[in-house]
Amino acid sequence: MASAATAAASQLKAAPSDKVRIAVLGVNGRGKDHIKGIMSQPDAEVAMLCDPDGELLEKRAGEFEKTYGKKPFIERDLRRVFENKEIDAVTIATPNHWHALATIWACQHGKDVYVEKPGAHNVFEGRKMVEAAHKYKRIVQHGVQLRSSEALQEAVKLLRDGVIGDVYMARGLVFRWRPSIGKKGTETAPATLNWDTWQGPAQERAFTRRLVHYNWHWHWDYGNGDVGNQGIHETDMCMWGLGVDTLPNKITSMGGKFLFDDDKETPEVQTSLYHYPDRKKMIQFEVRHWMTNREDGADVGNLFYGSKGYMVIKGYDTFETYLGQKREPGPKGKKGGDHFANWIKAIKSRKTTDQNGPVETAHLASSLAHLGNISYRLGRQLDFDPAKEKFNGGDAEANAMLSRKYRKPFIVPEKV
Repeated sequence: MASAATAAASQLKAAPSDKVRIAVLGVNGRGKDHIKGIMSQPDAEVAMLCDPDGELLEKRAGEFEKTYGKKPFIERDLRRVFENKEIDAVTIATPNHWHALATIWACQHGKDVYVEKPGAHNVFEGRKMVEAAHKYKRIVQHGVQLRSSEALQEAVKLLRDGVIGDVYMARGLVFRWRPSIGKKGTETAPATLNWDTWQGPAQERAFTRRLVHYNWHWHWDYGNGDVGNQGIHETDMCMWGLGVDTLPNKITSMGGKFLFDDDKETPEVQTSLYHYPDRKKMIQFEVRHWMTNREDGADVGNLFYGSKGYMVIKGYDTFETYLGQKREPGPKGKKGGDHFANWIKAIKSRKTTDQNGPVETAHLASSLAHLGNISYRLGRQLDFDPAKEKFNGGDAEANAMLSRKYRKPFIVPEKV
């Protein structure tokens, strides 16, 4: 059925209502939210679903038809989606290791992009995404929904206006319940899954259910741990709130696996420090995975510290401030926003200035997590040159981890 749908997709015609026609790439987890989010937009519609898992693809297409009363076109190979001239834009909800290459290919084919966090799997990829978006004049929106929250926009303005005084430090918190994933061996890939396409830029390996469909997050070849998963919302919030638009000079990170003897490679507990000595600012990031306390009511969020008080960011749309030594309550707010609507607005206007989550956030917020992970994996403090985006002192070991070895034909190009 997928092959028939692929043939039919070549016959797609522009919608008479002039809606932005969008393909959703990756339909297992976050992709379901993409479908719902896009279908709620008056100026856009989901025209195609794409996933290398044919069984999952058929299931999601059936759900789509039941919910919206029409059949989406389906495609198992994202390269065919990019080639289809009747698709205006794509949303990318694939595993992390596909995000950058899918974005670059989409830009090269004239598609606008909404890419999930982290925008890139490593630092090199993030820079190439920025270059591609600018070269091909594409609207690339990073899935950092906090930036579209009206309350958090107000919170950042208050920080700029000095509500808590001189702001010198931000903390990011990801205290998520992450149980053991057990141990899974290798086996033959299901006939319904194109395992080669799923692996994409990563090196080929035998199929294992320790990766498909969610637990790839905890393996370095495909994911980036929780600092590079949920944590990207908070790394981005830290940089946004502090007003820093470069990567740090000094990075140190430590942690480990302390409870579970399972297949996870990434740390369950991790603390990272990012120092901006010239700006006299610092970011601290904490990942905890099990029993833990909340911090002023926040278990996923941020705290900002200033000379007159501090601010707490809770979740995606809430902030509170506490002022003075007695922690007197200050301004607070709770109001969300629509990040997909903001993307569609920018697509219509062709103005990157309309975007709340431009491609630069995909590079910087993701790279902050990547730098912490490099320090953690090497077990030492690192000195970084944010202008060159390289580690200082000819640190070949660390610099090698800014990119990866790619597998043909899924290569992130040096020249986009």
